[in-house]
Amino acid sequence: MIDACAAAMEAEGARVVHRTSDPVHHRSVVTAIGSASQVVAASVALARTVHERIDVRAHRGAHPRIGALDVLPFVPLGDATLDDAVTLAHRAAARIWRELGIPSYLYGAAASAPHREHLADVRRGEFEGLAERLAGDARWRFDYGDAAHASAGAIAIGARPFLIAYNVELASGDLALAKRIARSLRASSGGLRTLKCLGLRLAADRVQVSCNITDTGAVPLYRVTELVRRAAARAGVRVLRSELIGLSPYNAILRTARAYSAAEGHT
Repeated sequence: MIDACAAAMEAEGARVVHRTSDPVHHRSVVTAIGSASQVVAASVALARTVHERIDVRAHRGAHPRIGALDVLPFVPLGDATLDDAVTLAHRAAARIWRELGIPSYLYGAAASAPHREHLADVRRGEFEGLAERLAGDARWRFDYGDAAHASAGAIAIGARPFLIAYNVELASGDLALAKRIARSLRASSGGLRTLKCLGLRLAADRVQVSCNITDTGAVPLYRVTELVRRAAARAGVRVLRSELIGLSPYNAILRTARAYSAAEGHT
């Protein structure tokens, strides 16, 4: 399945630079780069491949989602601007609705209203709640499309700066603890500025604090790790491991390496 997604994107001229899959989240992340026309065409090709192969009505996983292709962010690199990314988000959303009948919400810098800016708000209620949301609140009509697709649901299509998806796994099955730590750290609850966090269950004996670091200069990786470690330690729980999902700016990795090296007395 992921091979087919990558092949479809590369057939449009984009270059897949990273891919990862997680059976507990029941989710895959594919990162591709290219020119403006290439990434829009690749996005449509990806949506078509997912539409043909995934029925979200039968999907279950730890991570929230509103559709088979849950989120499609455009991130400016090089000389590209965030306004350029907004333009591409609109182009992709229009084509995906016109060609495949899959609707979308625009989020981030592409959001059409303030209540749509945050991905967590767009995802609230998930795929199973789309029909009720559409029927009950006119503020949540799709930006492109007028009804959820029966098997593919909807897509959150956005424009945003680079973020780091970073998870910290705990040696505990206490989901309430993971949620409590996530709540204490995330910006929306008064925690670290620009940090987004969820507490998720991985297995009966493992939970995870799942983070999106949306300002990689303001919130270093090591600080997130150590704050989670300290909060877990107060409950007598240790950190098992951490992981990156997708890519990270080199400077963010270097900053964390230097911090831990200094803490260990190395120069």
